[in-house]
Amino acid sequence: MRSAEITRKTNETAITVAINLDGTGKCTAQTGVGFFDHMIDQLARHALIDITLTASGDLHIDDHHTVEDCGIALGQALTAALGGKLGIRRYGHFNLAMDDAQVATALDLSARPFLVWNVAFPTPKIGTFDTELVREFFQALSTHGGITLHVDKIHGLNSHHIAEAAFKSAARALRMAVEVDPRTTGALPSTKGAL
Repeated sequence: MRSAEITRKTNETAITVAINLDGTGKCTAQTGVGFFDHMIDQLARHALIDITLTASGDLHIDDHHTVEDCGIALGQALTAALGGKLGIRRYGHFNLAMDDAQVATALDLSARPFLVWNVAFPTPKIGTFDTELVREFFQALSTHGGITLHVDKIHGLNSHHIAEAAFKSAARALRMAVEVDPRTTGALPSTKGAL
């Protein structure tokens, strides 16, 4: 089973995350940030990765540390669960429409983290959630998951729809990339011999 559990504790947050790459999309997310919990649920559901995530953080300051540190922990769990990456597809892409919003994601589980983020939001907040934290989450996930990650908003008018489309698009691309390719017979998807 390709699974991992990570515990991360700092002076700002305490996070435990468990993932199963071969799951069915079950999710339990309890971070104290309601909209973010909803997005983690979307990530799990559409990637078909089981995620259990609990976090306590300095929410009396703002949501930033909690959201960013959850991205760090999820990226670390992803790296651990992938192990040597033998037999995976490695690459993933998905263009997702949600009402007025359309977001395209392309990614490579290359161990060379890089984020290209072309997603602008028309409002600074979704309820009480700062829209800039969507990028912060994906930056942390990319860095600590070793992911080359490109996320592009094609169009969108509603900040909630744009954010949700970004999470769902990234989830579908991740689902594709972590899948075991039956044609590779367990080979590493690289001519370098290492990822």
